[in-house]
Amino acid sequence: MSAATTRSRTPDRLCAEAVDLARAAAEEAAAPGVVGEHTGAVAEGDRVVTHFFECKELGYRGWRWAVTVARASRAKVVTLDEVVLLPGPDALLAPEWVPWSERLRPGDMGPGDLLPTEAEDLRLEPGYSGEDEPEPNSPVSAEMEELAEAEDAEVTAGTPAHLPTVPSRGTIASVAEELGMRRARVLSRYGLHTAADRWEESFGAKTPMAQAAPATCVSCGFLSPIGGSLGQAFGVCANEFSPADGRVVSLSYGCGGHSEAAVMPKPPQPAPPVVDETRIDPFPLRPASDSGSVPPVPDEETAELGHS
Repeated sequence: MSAATTRSRTPDRLCAEAVDLARAAAEEAAAPGVVGEHTGAVAEGDRVVTHFFECKELGYRGWRWAVTVARASRAKVVTLDEVVLLPGPDALLAPEWVPWSERLRPGDMGPGDLLPTEAEDLRLEPGYSGEDEPEPNSPVSAEMEELAEAEDAEVTAGTPAHLPTVPSRGTIASVAEELGMRRARVLSRYGLHTAADRWEESFGAKTPMAQAAPATCVSCGFLSPIGGSLGQAFGVCANEFSPADGRVVSLSYGCGGHSEAAVMPKPPQPAPPVVDETRIDPFPLRPASDSGSVPPVPDEETAELGHS
């Protein structure tokens, strides 16, 4: 360690003793009554010392007034260099600034909010290039390009954002308009992968619901398929009692609302009754006249007495 370094770390005696000068400078720069006790001094260099005073300003907890004083070589007079309010080790600081594009979270958008996308957004790619040779993922195929050239059609020189509202007839833009492909940009492979990762994390095979499910969504009758390349791995749930109702779910996802998980059996038919209570049997209060052993006679007075 050199002698110059040792001298710079050792506070100059006259500068270190200039506490009153430093306090007066801090009180002049600050509001009355906000400069507290002297908390220490640090050597900034040869004959340069910074004095620290406690800050009592509301809202500046842990901050301190820093007053730097200096002395010229071979001079005995200490002069003021700088007064500033600095945060201490345990100071209350504002959170680090984060750009809005990194602060935005799903669900933050409300009615009337606009979310601009960057011109070079990795999630998007041009819907059609507008060049002589269309890109591999462009809706304008090579056959369409050859047909446009055969019909002397003009190829637009820019993206739809720089084109008039109604493209002139005969251009590639007008052909794309007629075919329903007038989108300035479409999802790129990166955009497809990021969307698939989000959906897989929310409603995929590794979720607790899917781990406890009796079967996967690929065999569920409530799964509504989607088109495109994402349809090979995802669909839309249409079960109102499922936690994923109306959401894009992975085909390997599952829940207890699977259409074939617990098919309810038909209600059993009751057995026929042992006693038929639906029919009425007559029960006479008196026996019939012809129920005995004596035949009935028309005149009871002339009938023989007794029974045989």
